[in-house]
Amino acid sequence: MARRVFVHIGLPKTGTTYLQTIMWAHRPEMRAAGMLLPGRERRDHLWASCVVRDDPGVGKRSPKAPASWDVLQEEIAAWDGDAIVSHEFLASASAEQAQRMVAQLAPAEVHVVATARDFLGLFTSSWQESLKTGYTQPIEDYGREESDNPLKIWDWRCLDLGLVLERWSTAVPDERVHVITTPGSDQPRSALWDRFCGVVGLDPATCSTEGNFPNESMGVVEAELLRRVNERLVGFTSARDRGVWIRTFLADERLVPRKGERFWPPADHVADSRRRAERAITLIEQRGFDVVGDLDTLRPPAELPPRREPSSVTDAEVADAGADLVAQLLGDVRQLRQDNAALTRQLRRAQATAIPVPRGVRSALGRVWRRLRRLRRGGPGATA
Repeated sequence: MARRVFVHIGLPKTGTTYLQTIMWAHRPEMRAAGMLLPGRERRDHLWASCVVRDDPGVGKRSPKAPASWDVLQEEIAAWDGDAIVSHEFLASASAEQAQRMVAQLAPAEVHVVATARDFLGLFTSSWQESLKTGYTQPIEDYGREESDNPLKIWDWRCLDLGLVLERWSTAVPDERVHVITTPGSDQPRSALWDRFCGVVGLDPATCSTEGNFPNESMGVVEAELLRRVNERLVGFTSARDRGVWIRTFLADERLVPRKGERFWPPADHVADSRRRAERAITLIEQRGFDVVGDLDTLRPPAELPPRREPSSVTDAEVADAGADLVAQLLGDVRQLRQDNAALTRQLRRAQATAIPVPRGVRSALGRVWRRLRRLRRGGPGATA
């Protein structure tokens, strides 16, 4: 059985994608250093978080999903070093679910690791993230409640560090609860990896921090455009559709690169973020949880630089950004058809000369045809 298991519970939008991308890119190196990242693939940790939180729809994600938590447990049981389980949706688990997960990892010594950032930035980023997963709620209505449902991710249940730690600290002793604050803008991004490694006992040099780490933010006009597009989308209901088409194809690859204006939520949300930050800091200090970094960075800045609010976005701004997007999507479709025509010509020439079609050409042609079929059926671009 593993000696120690570090359960990294997020929170969402606190550098989790950054940390997970580094770990999954260097899984063999971590294993050689005595640190197990269990699972058949990266999604096993997402699916395991669904199983832990009793999600009745986990089987709809993949036929492999329901067994994911069992797979992780079996690998951990067969390992004699340390192990890491990491997914931000675990932050939403109930106290009972957290206790059950820890009990299922016995007799390993379980540690809970929470990454955290300033509450106002977290709130704003999480609203954007909800849009990237197909939500349509305006920021004015977002975060108005604390759900009692562990399957809810995009509300304060999963975002309020104090609430999350109250539930998870019932499962392990206080000294095994670790809070890692994200580094400020004046520090290198790799500082978060260094802090994380310091908690789990891994040499930071084991894994390179070079590479591309997606999950950046949209500007205020782009966010409002995506929200309105989501209201008009039909059929994008599966997790794969939302991830591939709304998040990656539309948001990350086409709206984020526009580098739009940053923004703040309404004033009452700012005040609520300040209140929650103070409450969380008090809890952490009173309980004596292990802190890596500066708790003061969890507080929203005392003085906020001037920025717009999403409600200030005009129809004309949305229309202008939408026109740019349509022009870009039209170019995408034209390029797909040109690629398809070129590949079809190669295929016909190969058939005419009885030369076997190269596997790469067949694969590329298949990908083009599949993307064209999606567009014709009303995929991204056609519905936007």
